[in-house]
Amino acid sequence: MESAIRRIACVASRTPTAQKRLAALRERYSLASLDEADALVALGGDGFMLRTMHQVMDRNLPIYGMNCGTIGFLLNQYSPDNLFERIEAAQEHLLSPLSMTAATDDGDRVSALAFNEVAMLRISQQSAHIRLFINGRERLDNLVCDGIMIATPAGSTAYNLSAHGPIIPLGSNVMALTPICPFRPRRWNGALLPDTADVEFEILTPKQRPVSATADFLEVRNVTHILVHEDHSRPAHILFAPDHSLEERIFNEQFVH
Repeated sequence: MESAIRRIACVASRTPTAQKRLAALRERYSLASLDEADALVALGGDGFMLRTMHQVMDRNLPIYGMNCGTIGFLLNQYSPDNLFERIEAAQEHLLSPLSMTAATDDGDRVSALAFNEVAMLRISQQSAHIRLFINGRERLDNLVCDGIMIATPAGSTAYNLSAHGPIIPLGSNVMALTPICPFRPRRWNGALLPDTADVEFEILTPKQRPVSATADFLEVRNVTHILVHEDHSRPAHILFAPDHSLEERIFNEQFVH
């Protein structure tokens, strides 16, 4: 059967390693532009891969990342050989982003998407005081903490894991709601929410206890109200080698020695 992948575009981070490998691929293959490509190769680390997902998400292009950084959780091993065949054999995962709408104390409203997590963090020496609503119902009247986040399954192994949140398998249709250094309530360690939930955060006394909200790379300071839900209409299409799928990586993170 004739391959569906005929034209490949390639982008690379500015690191010397990524640029050197981009030059090597250009010598071996006739690379296409983004507008002409059937698939996109991204050369860099996890941060560059995440930025690439944001930049091309409305193109519906499958992205095959190759690691030129350190951890490479969202990436495949770099190899210049048999590139078309490896992309054709790769497994596709659809990663839906979180949609955040944040209101600030000066009346602005900012919207953003996050494939890893939406996080709220205190920006003063005082703890944040946050009221939590899920689907319009108040669940916590005052969470005293350094912050709180909502993480996707793909993002659950990142900041969420560092904050002692749960790792979420792909396809579980849940999000992780994880507090950061909670003080009150003492015994509340977070929750798992259905990915259909609307989650609202009201910042109490925002002038006295200012809070920022981040959606992946975007930070909004001095927020007063944040609404988050998962957007299933704009998934990123990520390709992984069959022997090292994203699902397998998430399993492996739960059995690290």
